[in-house]
Amino acid sequence: MSRVPDLAELERRATERGPAFGEGAHIVCDNLVRIYKSDGIEVVALQGLDLLVDPGELIAIVGASGSGKSTLLNILSGLDVPTAGVARVAGADLLTMASKERLKFRREQVGFIWQQTSRNLLPYLTAMQNVELPMRFAGRSRRERHIRAAELLGMLGVGDCAGRRPAELSGGQQQRIAIAVAIANEPHVVLADEPTGELDTVTAADVFGALRRVNQEFGTTTVVVTHDAQVAERVDRTVGIRDGRTSSEVRRRDEADGTRVSEEYAVLDRTGRVQLPRGFTQALDMKDRVRLALESDHVGVWPDRPEARRDQERRDQEESDE
Repeated sequence: MSRVPDLAELERRATERGPAFGEGAHIVCDNLVRIYKSDGIEVVALQGLDLLVDPGELIAIVGASGSGKSTLLNILSGLDVPTAGVARVAGADLLTMASKERLKFRREQVGFIWQQTSRNLLPYLTAMQNVELPMRFAGRSRRERHIRAAELLGMLGVGDCAGRRPAELSGGQQQRIAIAVAIANEPHVVLADEPTGELDTVTAADVFGALRRVNQEFGTTTVVVTHDAQVAERVDRTVGIRDGRTSSEVRRRDEADGTRVSEEYAVLDRTGRVQLPRGFTQALDMKDRVRLALESDHVGVWPDRPEARRDQERRDQEESDE
């Protein structure tokens, strides 16, 4: 079981980087902690998570069940409050925000898409009325609401569904309408929690295509939590979470010849901690401790086994002979 962090120490660490940390980023998480208490037991859902997301970026967040993905999304959306650390979205401080400010933040600054299609839309309203509803709460005129709702439904390929209620729509249509609801008030950030989790492969690709179109056309910063490898591989940056911390990143880029290149990184926090990918540690049977060597341009990491030590000694001897 993870040791419950000392909150005073966590808060001290969170200020070490100073106000410049994350300057210009749309999402800033610095040493973010969330501790739940249930029946006298403390459960650490996030334990010092760091994350920066730039304006207009589209990223995927992946991790095993219980790793802290949904907790992170709930905090970023204003549905939950962090225990300690720093969490800022579009300049809003989510740790110190008052309840009225939080409500305004959730209505205007972020859009949220749930995995369950039934949670995204009110069943007794038509698609058009569902999209208009958040704009109504924001005080927009009836004409403005109708024009924008029609534009969004058309852009996302569900304009012909405007007069239908959710029960008359497919799962994919409901999720595309949910995207329109999420961006109705032109939020800075869209957060999606497993938006393709209940859909087949083809429909999931269509829904993710709608999210990507919103990201590209409106420049909306978009964070997608997913178990869907197809979704995770179609973004330029995939962030892995393990045990309540960011552990790894995969960055992708297109080369001049059209090939897609992926590179995997471990995340190094300010205390020097690195979570090696589980596949790496299992392949080399790394347990308990590892051996390190500082080279001129990299750090070597080896399992702590006699044969590994002998191999390193042999390499050192060969280098000294040269």
